[in-house]
Amino acid sequence: MTAEAMRSAGEHGVKEVRRLDRVIIRFAGDSGDGMQLTGDRFTSETASFGNDLSTLPNFPAEIRAPAGTLPGVSSFQLHFADHDILTPGDAPDVLVAMNPAALKANVADLPRGAEIIVNTDEFTKRALQKVGYDTSPLEDGSLDGYHLHPVPLTTLTVEALKEFGLARKEAERSKNMFALGLLSWMYHRPTEGTEKFLTSKFAKKPDIAAANVAAFRAGWNFGETTEDFAVSYEVAPAATAFPAGTYRNISGNLALSYGLVAASRQADLPLYLGSYPITPASDILHELSRHKNFGVRTFQAEDEIAGIGAALGAAFGGSLAVTTTSGPGVALKSETIGLAVSLELPLLVIDIQRGGPSTGLPTKTEQADLLQAMFGRNGEAPVPVVAPRTPADCFDAALDAARIALTYRTPVMLLSDGYLANGSEPWRVPGIDELPDLRTRFAQGPNHTLDDGTEVFWPYKRDPRTLARPWAVPGTPGLEHRIGGIEKQDGTGNISYDPANHDFMVRTRQAKIDGIDVPDVEVDDPHGARLLVLGWGSTYGPITAAVRRLRTAGESVAQAHLRHLNPFPKNLGTVLKRYDTVVIPEMNLGQLATLVRAKYLVDAHSYNQVNGMPFKAEQLATALEEQLHVH
Repeated sequence: MTAEAMRSAGEHGVKEVRRLDRVIIRFAGDSGDGMQLTGDRFTSETASFGNDLSTLPNFPAEIRAPAGTLPGVSSFQLHFADHDILTPGDAPDVLVAMNPAALKANVADLPRGAEIIVNTDEFTKRALQKVGYDTSPLEDGSLDGYHLHPVPLTTLTVEALKEFGLARKEAERSKNMFALGLLSWMYHRPTEGTEKFLTSKFAKKPDIAAANVAAFRAGWNFGETTEDFAVSYEVAPAATAFPAGTYRNISGNLALSYGLVAASRQADLPLYLGSYPITPASDILHELSRHKNFGVRTFQAEDEIAGIGAALGAAFGGSLAVTTTSGPGVALKSETIGLAVSLELPLLVIDIQRGGPSTGLPTKTEQADLLQAMFGRNGEAPVPVVAPRTPADCFDAALDAARIALTYRTPVMLLSDGYLANGSEPWRVPGIDELPDLRTRFAQGPNHTLDDGTEVFWPYKRDPRTLARPWAVPGTPGLEHRIGGIEKQDGTGNISYDPANHDFMVRTRQAKIDGIDVPDVEVDDPHGARLLVLGWGSTYGPITAAVRRLRTAGESVAQAHLRHLNPFPKNLGTVLKRYDTVVIPEMNLGQLATLVRAKYLVDAHSYNQVNGMPFKAEQLATALEEQLHVH
């Protein structure tokens, strides 16, 4: 943390205000302590203030893990700054720990000198023993290397809410708002938005709304008056980090949902989502169900197979069809994805990747579904693969995936992950004129003339440029045709077991995917580096932050990032061959590296992590520096 200290002008006794260029805060507590809500509100106010920001929510998979235990700890990390940033930060400058479990689970991540705010009311003998503390860390000197602020948050909250006549348990629930008020004072965050939010959220329970607002204000006033907090901090808006425009804070799943709605409007097609709830993809189903006014239909199916089956039926019927899932659900959908390949219908298959295999780590992030997306179907069933790189980029990736699906009549896999889905950042709201025109023409009449002069409709007669077949909506007079999973005859679509025809159709479907128009990969290489860092998906932020650190230290490093993983950009092979060393960081055991080595015969070096968390910039910078000095 860099800081330029200054004294506030005014009368004697006014508290010191220090200006910082960035801060990393982590809220941590029990699953029932409202840490995600607290972090989300602090983030919203920070976004409205104009800081650049990046967040990392981290919570247990259990609906309600055992109270006061290490597995039950939920946290929310926010990095905000007066300049352009890319990650939620490597290590918190401030930890708010609501109980001993939260302290024990997170203290190892703190650098020496960090600030720790603890709720002393929860540091009871039983609570300490539950997480393995023999003595209280607040008293045994183990936290001497930090700036410790012991605050009886629960007691102060209950005292502040006496006038509301709430039961003690009910009043205690507002302690997260007291903590939010205190942190909002410490970092000069706006307060109006949070008060409006609380009033709206508890509109049907005005006494609870008023109590939460009172707790929030009490936390602010506590910071203003207590002697323990002698300093507050200012982080100026990131005025130069953003191009002009209208901005809002957005998570990856929300951006993806908006991208799908925008794609349906730009295509002038109704949007249909067939889905089965699964963490961390369920938010997309929840969000799209709110947008019936845009012609969106959502179907919560009884299982993954029914969800994609309904979506494929909607595609046959002329909708922009989508199915959403996470890793294990893709396995269940694989047969229907293969059917969509055979039928050659546009279908968006969105996989919000999570830790696996099997049920794995439902609330933790991973990038380990790439090879499943590429090859996880029987037979030769090629599918385009698109991957967003930041939460806001999920909007553009959804539009791009829709463009490919509609233009080439193919299912498309979009690979997001838990880190992008739940994380958030500022997003510039685009103008309508900036969005692509995705309108597509349905077949209207016969498209082929037989030798005897008869005009007929051939469902598999292809566009010579895209190799896409016509999209004929059922019920259009004269366009009756047969479809199914069994191999079709080229052109007519009739069932065919002819070996030569099957060979031709397999090669044609592959050629269609290979010929998809994707932009060339761009390389950031200002100094003619020998080492290239190649990434995909959510590793963009940590890789870019690591590259910046190395360049600041005088090292020469190039960077490229892939959105399109099938087909690869046409210039990728040429780019890779320009560098002595290629390093590919991935949150898997080297899946992109395997593809790159196989296709381009490049000796790419993998750097891998599969611990359910995103890379840290410092960790990547160290690994890349080692590669730089191998020779």
